[in-house]
Amino acid sequence: MNLRTLVTFLFAVGVMATLLLITVHLSHVPNMSVVSGSVPVTNRAHFKHVPNMSYMSQWTREGRIHTRLPAKDTRRRQGEETKSSSCVASKKFVFIRTHKTGSTTTINIFQRYAIYNKLNVLMPVGQGWLSWPFPPEENEYVHMPDEKYDTLVHHFVYNKTWLLSKFPPETKYISILRQPFSHLKSQINYHHLPMVLGIQDKTNPIKKFLQNPWQYRNRSETFFPHVNITWDGTRNPMTFDMGWPAERADEEEEARKYISKLDSDFTIVMILEHLDESVVLLRRLMCWELRDVLFYSKSKNSRGYPYKTYVATPEEQGNHRRWSAVDYMLYNTFNNSLWQKIHAQGPDFYNELKYFRRIKIDVSDFCERAMKGRHVDKQAMVITESKWNPEFEVDKTYCWYMTRPKAGA
Repeated sequence: MNLRTLVTFLFAVGVMATLLLITVHLSHVPNMSVVSGSVPVTNRAHFKHVPNMSYMSQWTREGRIHTRLPAKDTRRRQGEETKSSSCVASKKFVFIRTHKTGSTTTINIFQRYAIYNKLNVLMPVGQGWLSWPFPPEENEYVHMPDEKYDTLVHHFVYNKTWLLSKFPPETKYISILRQPFSHLKSQINYHHLPMVLGIQDKTNPIKKFLQNPWQYRNRSETFFPHVNITWDGTRNPMTFDMGWPAERADEEEEARKYISKLDSDFTIVMILEHLDESVVLLRRLMCWELRDVLFYSKSKNSRGYPYKTYVATPEEQGNHRRWSAVDYMLYNTFNNSLWQKIHAQGPDFYNELKYFRRIKIDVSDFCERAMKGRHVDKQAMVITESKWNPEFEVDKTYCWYMTRPKAGA
């Protein structure tokens, strides 16, 4: 089995598992009746290739998203500004969802925001990624009648030219990265790369691989001749998702220039190792509200593997830095950029960060009980007004959205 077949199979399994989870949970969702104008279940024949996105609401015939929102969100549905009159919420954004970087957690934030604000989502047809790892094709997404979109949140190889043809100039670009060695371990585990690479040591394939990554190059690279694209799950995979070709891995100076352009293009690139700080900064830069960016802090994907906590030797670290040099360059650039932007926010940022962490834990605890039916079905948790948010309620519907599986693989 070659790498392309294996990756496709794994993605398909992930999509099927997600849809099964959604189907099981749908019967327990309160106040989720489909609004007028949605596609009836019996008339979905024309949408047979569109994934079951019921937890994000039903599709109308035009492909727009509609949902019934909790009553407490009336102010935001009417399009009023956030608490500060000088700060207007950004409702045009693209989230470049990189692989194995914590995007399963963060995508929930963007999906919820799209639902609550009735945004037009550029949706892939029949899968959880848009053309990845190939260039986008016009027949691979659901077309709006006016070809106007507000957001894209799925796996997609960053292509600035194509995105500018679909989204307005004021669109904000967002992504997330992970420390490259930690990312390599996750990649090797998730994609079952020891089998692909022919590494027999299942206990610690990382150690074997990093003794000499270059010897596995013929196995780790997958070439797609019909589009002249190479993908390597072990070498600069994050930079590949951000639009840098895998076959140009050795062109470090040109890569540095490209990454500098990315730094100008993106409003924020979050860092998994500093996720809370990233999310608070996201809220500020996007002029969103606290309730928009809270995420479920209870672990939903904590399955371990033998080498998850393995610490590389200095020699192994050096080999990996040379092998995946562009990913390290990318990560270091945006890690520095994150902290520069945080520093520019002033000391008040850390007061909000402390507050955010406390509310995140409280809401996650409440939602854990709510979704397990522990006598909170008719209760709502009230988050009182603070310097950083108006008062809002957390009820079971909010919790349902917050704890849903991601869309697609």
